[in-house]
Amino acid sequence: MRPALHLLLHFIVPGLVARLGYRDHFWKAWLTMLAGMVIDLDHFLATPLYDPNRCSLSAHPLHSPPAILAYVILTAIPRTRIFGVGLLIHIALDGLDCLWMNCS
Repeated sequence: MRPALHLLLHFIVPGLVARLGYRDHFWKAWLTMLAGMVIDLDHFLATPLYDPNRCSLSAHPLHSPPAILAYVILTAIPRTRIFGVGLLIHIALDGLDCLWMNCS
C-alpha cells in the first residue's frame, strides 16, 4: 500500500467508525480514535527509522502481540473503549499494509 494511502486510511477509517458507531459524539470519538496513532512513536526505536519494506506488526513494541492484547482489553472497559477501538483500527490497518507488502 502506498504510504500516502496508508496514512489517509488512518484518518478515514476511524472517522467512518465514529460516524457509524458514535454519531452523537462524532468529534470526540474520532479524535479519541486518532489519538491511537501515538503508538507509532515506537518507530523511533527502530533502525533505520523508516523502512518501507518492514512490517510494523511484531517489529515494534507497541505493535507486538502483548500490546495488541492490551488494546483488546481496553475495548472491554467502557471508559477506554473508544481509544481501544482506535488502537485496534490502527493495528488492523498496519496488518493490511503488511499483507499488501507480501502480495505485491
